[in-house]
Amino acid sequence: MGRAEERRARQRGGGARRAATSPPAGARRMERGPDIGQQRGHRSVGSPSDGYGRGPGAGPGYGHDDGGDHGGRADRRRAATRRERDDRSLLRRIFTWKKILGTFFGMILLGMAAAVGLYLYVDIPDPNVDATQQSNVYKDASGKTIANVGETKREIVGLDKIPRPIQQVVVAAENKTFYKDPGVDIKGTSRGVLNTLMGKGRQGGSTITQQYVKNFYLSQEQTVSRKVQELVIALKVDRQVSKDEILAGYLNTSYFGRGVNGIQAAAQAYYGKDADQLSLSEGAYLAALLQAPNQYDWAIASETGKTLAKQRWAYALDNMVEMGWLSPSERAEQEFKEPLKPTQNPGLKGQNGYIVEAAKNELARHLMETDELTAEEALKKIDQGGWTITVNIDKKKQKSLEKAVADQLTDKLDPKSRKVDAAVKAGAVSVDPKTGKIVALYGGEDALKQHNMAIQRDYQASSTFKPVILASALENRSTKDGRPITPNTIYDGDSKTKIDFGGGQTYAPPNEGNDDYGDVTVQRGMDKSINSVFAGLGADVGMDNVKETAEALGMKEFDPHPAMTLGSMGASPLDMAGVYATFDAHGKKVTPSIIAKAEHSKSGEWVPEPIGDQVIKRETADTITSVLQGVTSDGTGSTVLKGEYAGKYKAAGKTGTSDNNVSALFAGYTPELVTVVGIYGEAPEGGGGLKRPDGKPAAAGNHVSLRGAGGEDTIHGSGFPSRIWAAYTLGALNGGSDARFDLETDMGVGVAPPPTTAPPTTAPPTTEPPETQDPTTKPPTDDPTTEPPTDDPTTEPPTTGDPTYEPPITIDPDPDDPNNDQGKPRD
Repeated sequence: MGRAEERRARQRGGGARRAATSPPAGARRMERGPDIGQQRGHRSVGSPSDGYGRGPGAGPGYGHDDGGDHGGRADRRRAATRRERDDRSLLRRIFTWKKILGTFFGMILLGMAAAVGLYLYVDIPDPNVDATQQSNVYKDASGKTIANVGETKREIVGLDKIPRPIQQVVVAAENKTFYKDPGVDIKGTSRGVLNTLMGKGRQGGSTITQQYVKNFYLSQEQTVSRKVQELVIALKVDRQVSKDEILAGYLNTSYFGRGVNGIQAAAQAYYGKDADQLSLSEGAYLAALLQAPNQYDWAIASETGKTLAKQRWAYALDNMVEMGWLSPSERAEQEFKEPLKPTQNPGLKGQNGYIVEAAKNELARHLMETDELTAEEALKKIDQGGWTITVNIDKKKQKSLEKAVADQLTDKLDPKSRKVDAAVKAGAVSVDPKTGKIVALYGGEDALKQHNMAIQRDYQASSTFKPVILASALENRSTKDGRPITPNTIYDGDSKTKIDFGGGQTYAPPNEGNDDYGDVTVQRGMDKSINSVFAGLGADVGMDNVKETAEALGMKEFDPHPAMTLGSMGASPLDMAGVYATFDAHGKKVTPSIIAKAEHSKSGEWVPEPIGDQVIKRETADTITSVLQGVTSDGTGSTVLKGEYAGKYKAAGKTGTSDNNVSALFAGYTPELVTVVGIYGEAPEGGGGLKRPDGKPAAAGNHVSLRGAGGEDTIHGSGFPSRIWAAYTLGALNGGSDARFDLETDMGVGVAPPPTTAPPTTAPPTTEPPETQDPTTKPPTDDPTTEPPTDDPTTEPPTTGDPTYEPPITIDPDPDDPNNDQGKPRD
């Protein structure tokens, strides 16, 4: 077969195949019109054609061979079209409106389920430590804050301490829907979350409840998880806690600038008053601060900041009008009141630290007694904060005491010229005997530089103890030989008179300057502070009885050996102020209190009761007062009634000076005030080149002699202490007082002139003639026939010169420790 024949055979086969799958040619022609092939003459009638005059396999050249794939492309186009139609149909079948809506609502239900699960899963946590941390606030008698002690400056107060208008202006400024909303603002919170995600920082939008939750339970970090927690906890808190509790918590935890938290501390910081004293205008400014505390602080704000602060102030007040809490006329009356300039918190500087220390110690002793705590536990409880302690300090009297010390002592000291002047320390306490309140206290130059001499017990009471011996004698009323003891009882007043204390113990104390007075009355012995008289009196009364009386009057326990008749036990000005206040209070026990009131939200309120029971008979106390008037009128304490002080007030008192001039005191009182002033020698840091009484080089805190201090040869109670006492008393009494002692006694110079009679002839003196004795010899205390030592030359006293030193509450210096006995007390 030739090639032509093979080609024709293939063509016939292809035409047959197409015929089997294609409509008849006539049908196509019917659809497309006359046979194009015939019109164009390419094919004879009836030849295989696709309707366009092209046979099977015809290409685009209409009659050329090898164009048979054109039909394949058409098929593919048709198949693609069909697939596209099928895909659109599938999408329409999948994404129907019903399915879209169902998915939408399904997502909502899923979100709600997640929210419910989150609500159930997230619990209200415990408050964070910072939110509950408070400082201890100390206020004087006028209510003015004198110290705010603690890392967090906050004083939590109840809503009852915040006036209603102040509450309302805060709500008006921060969250107008507070009383109606469920505790959250979904729109505002969503905006906050979005801003956090976009890195725009805090943008606001939280409700008061949410802000309270953030402050009280959470942290200040800006994260989505914290924001979600805030939302859930706020919802729970709003359901479980009243709006008033939430508002109170918010006002107590919010930061107001100037380093203070809570509206009470803010009121003090910006307006110098408590929150319950704020005016509406002042409260509106504090409400404005909540938005931008540092930017709106008037003291540091720029002009723009001040403008914004006033706009925010006005915004809060205008909202109050809108909410019906303030009338338009009342709004028109409001004037912006600029806050005070910030003042440096006095803290513990100067006398404040001493006052705070004394108050803290007193509160700790109370907690030890009532809560059965150790000293450490009591102090820890106080340091946890939250206490508001009002002290009895009277500002005017406090200033008078500080001025008296400065004028009469510190201004006269010159450490550069006299080394001893650097060792001079002063301590003083002033008490109202009718109430027992400590109205003034001086602890030293500065609480940040030295410890508190007003409560220091490692110096001797010295001769200020002698009235205690007389009080015990008047209570027991008889000598060894049965004679009654009165201020007129005669004793041997010669120096080193040997006194028999019984049990083989004798004591022969020297008088000041070794002066001999012969037979003198107890009154005269008190006036001139004659040691031998009171040694004899102590022997007659019995030292156990003296000790019992001393403790009843408030002194600490001591060993009742013969040397104690000269006051060699340790006692602070505070201790002796209590003793003398009891005399002034006619024998009713006075325990001086520096605390007027101590309040705590959990521990409650404590109000001390300084006036106690009758511990000595009124006649005894009044007789002591009468006798001590002789000391101030014609004795060692007459400085307080001379010169500018003459006739200004009635005074009773007693001087005291220890051996070697280590310390000097004056304890005195008028009908209105009891004040004890002490001057002490204490080596400064490094010892100051000074020596101890035993001649050894002094270390910081060692007791040293005051001789030469202030340019005076010797220091006695009649010197600096008496002059300070008189200057203070005159100022504290506003220039003087006509008040007189109300005495129920017929004894002592206060009610009768001193006797001029000779020693009694009906009974011999109760003392023996003095024996020759080496005045420099001081045998050991365990030798019953000799005088106990007043100084241990081999032992240094405690070093307490560290400026950070704080005397422990229960571990006071042992008054009976020979290491603390720095010299024989005398005048």
